[in-house]
Amino acid sequence: MDLGGTKIEAIALDVGGQVLAQKRVPTPHNYTASIEAIASLVESFEQTLGRRASVGIGTPGALSPATGLMKNCNSVWLNGRPLKVDLERRLGRPLRLHNDANCFALSEARDGAGQGERGVFGAIIGTGTGGGIVIDGQIWNGKNAIGGEWGHNPLPWMREGEWPGPTCWCGKNGCIELYLSGPGLARDYHESTGETLAPPEIVARAEQGAAAADASLHRYEDRMARALASVINLLDPDVIVLGGGLSKIERLYRRVPPLLGRYVFSDRVDTRLVPPLHGDASGVRGAAWLWDADAA
Repeated sequence: MDLGGTKIEAIALDVGGQVLAQKRVPTPHNYTASIEAIASLVESFEQTLGRRASVGIGTPGALSPATGLMKNCNSVWLNGRPLKVDLERRLGRPLRLHNDANCFALSEARDGAGQGERGVFGAIIGTGTGGGIVIDGQIWNGKNAIGGEWGHNPLPWMREGEWPGPTCWCGKNGCIELYLSGPGLARDYHESTGETLAPPEIVARAEQGAAAADASLHRYEDRMARALASVINLLDPDVIVLGGGLSKIERLYRRVPPLLGRYVFSDRVDTRLVPPLHGDASGVRGAAWLWDADAA
């Protein structure tokens, strides 16, 4: 299950990774109703497939190791709730639950664009900016369950006009998320032109030769290079896999890698920047793989 802010996506995989069933339903913006929606999907799949399933769930935010309650969820109705305990009680079985970016990274490390690599960083660039780390097939969740949360560090090497940056929903200023998310790209274009466009429209205009759109994407690419350089300087992963809606911008894979050398503390940068193999389905596939032996 991938418990998103607008939809809950469910997928059933066999042990070889083949899709047996798949379905999406709207996410109720209510805690109890969300639990019931997840349980109904599980029960529907099991009835259709005629077998009992293990259940893994990708969530916004994370389960606090200190309290067992959800934290850092932009789906705020989940915060402070014992989601794992309540779901296990409702479903009558143990389940595994991880941040959705961790699930994305696990999917791409397990049988996706990072397959065969030891260190995989999954960078989500969509309505927000999240991240997940997989090392030798295992999620690195961290002592505080915030491993990979690069989006809530400040944008590195800020330039004139970037400091101190807008205020983030987390309460800080200048977070990477505010620059690399879809709303961040749209805000940059609006600030430079006075025009409001969605990211796909900005990309389309740049492809048609519009100078303002191209300039906005150039700023975005340099900011991504700075932000990813800080990840490489800290983790030095073999591969970085982009996910989320903005990962579909093809020019990022051509233009960002040559910029990394300006900021990475190395004589050369061999870390690959690649699109996801499983696209939008990667997060929900990773939730299923939480029960794979290597991901335990």
